[in-house]
Amino acid sequence: MEGLFDQRRYLIPFRSGLLPQIFTDTLVLGAGVAGLRAGLAAAEHGEVIVLAKGDLRSTNTAWAQGGIAAVLDEADSTASHVADTLAAGAGVCDGPAVRLIVEQAGVRVRELLAWGMRADRDAAGGLSMGREGGHSASRILHANGDETGRELQRTLEAKYRATPGTRLFEQCFALDLITPSREPGSPVLGAITHHPKHGLQMIWARATILASGGAGVLFRETTNPPQATADGLAMAYRAGATLADMAYVQFHPTTLYLAGASRALITEALRGAGAVLLDGAGRRFMPEAHPQGDLAPRDVVSREIVRQIARQGGSHVWLDCRGVAEFDVRFPGIARVLRRFDLRGDRDLIPVHPAAHYMVGGVRTDLHGRTDVPGLYAVGEVACTGLHGANRLASNSLLEGLVMGAIAGHDAGALGGETPNGVHANGHPWSRPAVRPSPTPIVSDIRPSERGELDLADVRSSLRSAMWKNVGIERNGQRLSSVVEMIDFWGRYTLDKIFDDVSGWETQNMLLAAGLVARAAMWREESRGCHARADFPEPRDEFRVHDLWRRGQHGPRTVSVVDDPAGAPA
Repeated sequence: MEGLFDQRRYLIPFRSGLLPQIFTDTLVLGAGVAGLRAGLAAAEHGEVIVLAKGDLRSTNTAWAQGGIAAVLDEADSTASHVADTLAAGAGVCDGPAVRLIVEQAGVRVRELLAWGMRADRDAAGGLSMGREGGHSASRILHANGDETGRELQRTLEAKYRATPGTRLFEQCFALDLITPSREPGSPVLGAITHHPKHGLQMIWARATILASGGAGVLFRETTNPPQATADGLAMAYRAGATLADMAYVQFHPTTLYLAGASRALITEALRGAGAVLLDGAGRRFMPEAHPQGDLAPRDVVSREIVRQIARQGGSHVWLDCRGVAEFDVRFPGIARVLRRFDLRGDRDLIPVHPAAHYMVGGVRTDLHGRTDVPGLYAVGEVACTGLHGANRLASNSLLEGLVMGAIAGHDAGALGGETPNGVHANGHPWSRPAVRPSPTPIVSDIRPSERGELDLADVRSSLRSAMWKNVGIERNGQRLSSVVEMIDFWGRYTLDKIFDDVSGWETQNMLLAAGLVARAAMWREESRGCHARADFPEPRDEFRVHDLWRRGQHGPRTVSVVDDPAGAPA
């Protein structure tokens, strides 16, 4: 990107020596599955601080209804799970990443069970494994039906709090990563944060792990909690890290669609248990659209729902759960939500509509979780490992957070730790200090803007609406070009300002990340996975690459997809 998006290194002016100083070995920004698992692994080697933007009930993990994909019995195979992941990824998954994460699934899930995670079980006491869209076998572990994320969050939080050498900072907002130079590639030495009680603080760390979650709040309709404002993506970009595959935003097909109601997620596990989608006339439509019918990949189902709405008018389709046995017992969370609107899953049709759900692209990493900026790792939804390709397979996200959190946490926590040849997978030299960094004099000198002001709430609302209408489920070049112009305009009058509260910083982060998503979608002149262009309806071989975006760079670089799913993990 050009202009103001690339000029601003920090969100606020500050002098590091005038702020309170905190020190740790490893700093983790984010307290969902990836952040807590990374913190646990790093704690085996030294002191750790995990920072939560809000409280631990409002992470994307805690809100997750879907389960954890893992091959846990002989009736299934890792080869099948790999094949399903590659199929959903539409030709741009990196094979070694897929194989690494799928093969470690069993170890990580059994570890959770040993730590006390309560999973659903059958009458004989064995694990009750469900099936979700895109999977060819029942390999999804759930907890209390639709409350897997809540139970996973509880398990990891309890384990982390009981681990010596760990601290947890809640309600603490990370503004920016600390680098001694504004030039891309300068090493990360921690983060500058804001706490409502303690104000601004400098947290210095030998290694910093981004685990800040996704970007669903960029869109008017989303399943994500309010904290998912793309902060990690924006921080990493300002610090000079490379972002990849930013056009790929996954939309969940089924969220509750009622006037005055938040867009509550209706888990895909319901369709795995027998629920079906109906059009306005009460007719099933997915069996004609895809061989897997109602369990087709999410991008297929989302687009077909939008087409049905366009053909028949109205604002939603119906989810028929009346054939799901013991609905209230198996899906208690959804049952509670429905009761608030006098609906019952075993009696009533549920109005549903797609909504933004998961950021597939993110901060580019290798298979140790390392970015191309020394000292900086990224794990979970904020990262792009190559696992998901162009479209995440259901329930692979919690799995990725577990596996890559453990790997990156161990690597960040251990002393030394260069790659064997001293070069990062993206081709950049990579090293980090073996001791905690000393406070480095850093001055962010930002002059007050002389430009006029826009109403911040209006900018935020208009951005989310424009992203939903123009960078949503189906896109075209003319609308993408228009929304880029809109974002640039809002950016000229917002990114140059100095704010002193979280809302202002979030809006600046959202503008930066939205600009990247829209530009990546405009550049990718094809349809692939969850990126659909009406003016380029087919995939094109020349776009079977990862597009890489970095501060100061005009347009994307590209790198080839790493095939070889049968090869040894990198």
